[in-house]
Amino acid sequence: MGNVGTFIAHSLRGLQNPPPVTLLFRGGRFQEWNESGRKLTLVTDRHAEKHDGFEAELVVPRPRHHGKEIGQTGNSGDTFSSGQAEGQNNQRQLQEGESSEPIHSLIVCTKAPAVLQALSAVKHRLHKESVVLFLQNGMGTVEEVNREIFPDPATRPHYLLGINSHGLHLGREDAFTAVHAGYGIISLGLLPQERDRSSAPYEPLPKFRAGWGIENLFPITPTNKANPDPDTAAPETANFHWTSNQRYLLRTLLRAPVLCATSFSPPDLLQLQLEKLAVNCIVNPLTVMLDARNGAIIYNYSLTRVTRLLLSEISLVIRSLPELQYIPNVDQRFDPGRLETMVVGVAHKTKDNISSMLADVRAGRRTEIDYINGWIVKKGEEQGVRCLMNYMLLQMVKGKGNMIQMEIGEGVPFVEPREGEGNVQVGDEAGG
Repeated sequence: MGNVGTFIAHSLRGLQNPPPVTLLFRGGRFQEWNESGRKLTLVTDRHAEKHDGFEAELVVPRPRHHGKEIGQTGNSGDTFSSGQAEGQNNQRQLQEGESSEPIHSLIVCTKAPAVLQALSAVKHRLHKESVVLFLQNGMGTVEEVNREIFPDPATRPHYLLGINSHGLHLGREDAFTAVHAGYGIISLGLLPQERDRSSAPYEPLPKFRAGWGIENLFPITPTNKANPDPDTAAPETANFHWTSNQRYLLRTLLRAPVLCATSFSPPDLLQLQLEKLAVNCIVNPLTVMLDARNGAIIYNYSLTRVTRLLLSEISLVIRSLPELQYIPNVDQRFDPGRLETMVVGVAHKTKDNISSMLADVRAGRRTEIDYINGWIVKKGEEQGVRCLMNYMLLQMVKGKGNMIQMEIGEGVPFVEPREGEGNVQVGDEAGG
């Protein structure tokens, strides 16, 4: 329930016939919600609009260390390792306020580094007909979830992906208030389920050869027989089955006027994701290193040269992705010059804003750099492209984040009362 979660939940409850919306909180936030007015507020152009009628539930995320679940406790109080705890998943004792009811539609609004921990708290409530919508910056989150949370495709829920371009930040006075600072859209797309197909969902049509007849271009396959074999059937078009939960969640989001949501096919949504990724690879880390607003990277020739070196690597990696090989005009769409135009346009439009990555670094929080520039570096290694500029920027942002965290840690004194003295009260100025 950050700024994006508040915005989505508030918009859904603002519909004429609103759907039931349940907010998932951790322990401290859950208590804070119960002690408040149980309302969400959205401020737009200094006008505050409040909505109520939300349900709230407690979730208990499992602790993770180095990407693995640790220290999970069963009913008897015994501590299990990651593999043992998975078997104890449905047997663990539920805390007060925590539910075991199945979840049919889930919207994950946390930042990318916290997705695994957030889903670990509710994975026992998700089933293979559930649909999960991911609204994170960067790429690679779904692959991580499949590897760590839902490794079995037979029981894996369905996925929807979303790209949010609304400008949002939390209100300063109320923890359950979000400020709608910039108008944008939410692009949505269905990710085809792996168990429903035995090969790629978008197979290229065979090229015509001399001597071929109509039976060569459109062969009889198990997909167009009267009784297809589900084990060998492979789709040849972009048509795939929509479940009732997917249709319900998508239609609900599309009819919320504040969200300005639009639905795209998976190939189109992938290209939109890559375009936003390219912009984030430049604006976010450079503003972190400069400790400046987004407008600082434009009208500066030295930074323009850095931008062009980064975009040359990013463009090469994106244009080499196997997923895009059969999509026309990819080379033109992800040309370094066009990507630079997009970066300059976004930086100029948001010139007075502070990037989310810079806000995270200043607050000592973990950034999404591994899912932005780190994803480019990883995909480049898979294709034999050495992204030296992006790798250097990746490590510099991580290094600055570690430096800030150490400074924040050093500014908090640990004071114990001396023998014969009372308790020591630390003032606000002790934070440095």
